Amino acid sequence: MPTKTAQIYNLEGKPTGKTNLPAVFDTPLRPDVIKRAVLSIQSHSIQRQGRDPMAGKRTSAESRGTGSGTARIPREKGAGGAAFAPGTVGGRQAHPPRADTRIVKEIPKKEKHLALISAIAATASKETVALRGHEIESVPEIPLIVEDSIQELTKTKDVEEALTHLGLLTDVYRVRDSISIRAGKGKHRGRKMKHAVGPLIVISENKGVIEAASNLPGVDIVAVQNLNAEILAPGTHPGRLTLWTKSAIQQLGKLYGEGEEA
Repeated sequence: MPTKTAQIYNLEGKPTGKTNLPAVFDTPLRPDVIKRAVLSIQSHSIQRQGRDPMAGKRTSAESRGTGSGTARIPREKGAGGAAFAPGTVGGRQAHPPRADTRIVKEIPKKEKHLALISAIAATASKETVALRGHEIESVPEIPLIVEDSIQELTKTKDVEEALTHLGLLTDVYRVRDSISIRAGKGKHRGRKMKHAVGPLIVISENKGVIEAASNLPGVDIVAVQNLNAEILAPGTHPGRLTLWTKSAIQQLGKLYGEGEEA
């Protein structure tokens, strides 16, 4: 199979060279495996909760049986008030959550690896990225590769300018327009606002760009060695709009398949 190549762009959006794409981008799309991997990652962040096994049971209440013309629910000795049973004041819950419930979902290592490389390959499919809802009309090429100089940006306005030249700022505007107040009680629990997911920037070394892009809504920056299925496929949906640095592509080739400059 011939090696696929891609353009390398500078911060002004002009092509400066070409590079061979690593073999990982030829991995078939497996949305079923990606979904299992994302749910497995999310399950590790769920905090267990449960009830005291003796809650509502610290009482002398016993049922008096039949024949007294009263209900057979447990009643406290010496008082006569109902207790212990579900539905009574101070009684136990019928089916309370258990702290020993198995929440974490584990999957085999090979399946986790397949999900990761499949999610990486999905970022190079223009159809998959467009189907996910990203604005890609002004993006010159997918996968989009940029020079390492983007890692040295230290100001938000410089990152915005670079994303404008590379055609990604329209997707950031889409995220800004999607900001809304969350429905339900979650708005009272530290997560009042919600918004869509924007572009992902994959770097090899942070020289200030993570801090510079922290105020851009929906934009995430991650080192290539820290990639996982949830970052590449938020909400279990593959095809996130991704910007790769030149060195990140080279490291990706060393990890999952070689890619040399053409």
